[in-house]
Amino acid sequence: MFTGIIQAVGTLAGKEQRGGDLRLVIRSPGLAMNDVQLGDSIATNGVCLTVVELTGKGYVADVSQETLAYSTLSGLPVGARINLEKALTLSTPLGGHLVSGHVDGVGTILERREEARSIRFLVEAPTELARYIAHKGSICVDGASLTVNSVDGPRFDLNIVPHTQQETIIEGYRPGTKVNLEVDVVARYLERLLLGEKAVESSKTGSGVSMALLAERGFLR
Repeated sequence: MFTGIIQAVGTLAGKEQRGGDLRLVIRSPGLAMNDVQLGDSIATNGVCLTVVELTGKGYVADVSQETLAYSTLSGLPVGARINLEKALTLSTPLGGHLVSGHVDGVGTILERREEARSIRFLVEAPTELARYIAHKGSICVDGASLTVNSVDGPRFDLNIVPHTQQETIIEGYRPGTKVNLEVDVVARYLERLLLGEKAVESSKTGSGVSMALLAERGFLR
């Protein structure tokens, strides 16, 4: 688990295809690596990756086909800047929100505009994720815990303050930039709980929480 508070910005120093999977070499001079061991997890642009080798200047991690299908990692060019965060411990302040590092899909930056010292971004998420994104709720974008300012269907608005601009890769986003998205894990579990016994049926039919189901459960009148 992670908090979505970026600890350092690293760079992609190398990438290598390995039997259909991908091996990444991350250079992370700003990330304290003295307590990192083989097998530890590091959120790499929001993707939980396992350290398979320590290089002295960073780490090496393998990326499975499943992860490549749901994230932007396969398209990152060598030299790309990357948000980094080590896994939280029981003594880690939870300054953001609970983040699993299991990316749900890829979003697209639609608009960027300056607003005083902040930057406002309009982001479009995959339609299947729209129901998990709430006004003033939390969302993880390339590993950074951010607050949703407004929602319109699959599109949502973010306000990025100067500190976040300086400490993450977000300042470099432009219209067309692809970003990793992870919705709030609480929303996913809540959906399953609301489905109750219908969760088994849902997995076969593809149906989810509907207005009729909410009414049946007493949430609507």
